Amino acid sequence: MTAWTTITSPLGELLLVGEEHSDDIALASLSMPGQKNAPALRPTWRRDTVRFADVAQQLSAYFDGRLTEFTLTFTAAGTEFQQRVWRELERIPYGTTTTYGALAARLGLPRDRIQALGAAIGANPLLLVRPCHRVIGADGSMRGYAGGVERKVHLLTHEGALPPSLV
Repeated sequence: MTAWTTITSPLGELLLVGEEHSDDIALASLSMPGQKNAPALRPTWRRDTVRFADVAQQLSAYFDGRLTEFTLTFTAAGTEFQQRVWRELERIPYGTTTTYGALAARLGLPRDRIQALGAAIGANPLLLVRPCHRVIGADGSMRGYAGGVERKVHLLTHEGALPPSLV
């Protein structure tokens, strides 16, 4: 059974979708308002705030600066290539960034596969908890982020990977 809930965050209301497993839930998607390819609620899904309590608690701790690594159960959606890329995303430490080229090198991908790497990163259904926001351009530019580049900058600033901007 697919369950869902929403939680309030500094990035806006987050939609959490998961697959129920006995007393637990495996997170299938974390999306933000206006996100590209965000899932749409379906009538067959069931709203359930209770099973998402641990996810909500960890997200709250992250936004409060008390959590730097998530310990959540995820579903295994995605192609074999996407899953390989996503596992590598999960290895990028809090408060750091890497580039598309460096990520490709760690995966043993030739330069002509960087576009495929970018597509796999863009297909990540677990924004924030699977930290695709930590991948930036080789020149330090904030390349695409399904949740919006301004949110990417917010997350990297929150993690200390970017200095706060003076406004």
